[in-house]
Amino acid sequence: MDIYINALVILFVVVDPIAIAPLFLSFTHNNTVQQRKHMVVKAVLLATAMLLVFYLFGEWLLKALGITIPAFRIAGGILLLLIAIDMILVYQSPIRSTTSDEQQEAVRKPDISVFPLAFPLISGPGALTTVLLMASNTRDNMQMAGMIFIILIVMVTTYIFLILAPRMTKLMGETATNVVSRLFGLILAALAVQYMLDGIKSAFFA
Repeated sequence: MDIYINALVILFVVVDPIAIAPLFLSFTHNNTVQQRKHMVVKAVLLATAMLLVFYLFGEWLLKALGITIPAFRIAGGILLLLIAIDMILVYQSPIRSTTSDEQQEAVRKPDISVFPLAFPLISGPGALTTVLLMASNTRDNMQMAGMIFIILIVMVTTYIFLILAPRMTKLMGETATNVVSRLFGLILAALAVQYMLDGIKSAFFA
């Protein structure tokens, strides 16, 4: 059960739909409610497909590139730690968000469902790394089904947050959003360090 709880917490924190919601609103302030809903459905479906493909075939890709699982756990832990630091400092770096040029491009686009909403906001480098790490911890078909279910839960939750973005942003405000982000960042930092420790243990003390 612990492995599922850890995977759920990490993936939810990395995707961070609470932080994506106000960004989505800023990008689509000129769009109608129906247009926003269409973009959210399209983006979540695309992001889900990307995450599932990385989960199912990511480990095969690592083996094809000659990358060991311990090495990827260490590298993934470092990346997740950087994301956690960004969340604690409430700093939107390109690792988990978009650059200023990308934001300007998104504002001018009539449909942001593919870029930047599906990628990199929902299924960015951190989320893709997380599902690869989830795959590396999968030992049988039962666990695989559980991990896929977790990915689907997080994507459905992201859909709900984005659909309710106007109401949620108005209710929480920027201060509350930043407090939640810092709390999630602290949790993610601890889990990221654990990934690195597991990778080092597997590589040098197995």
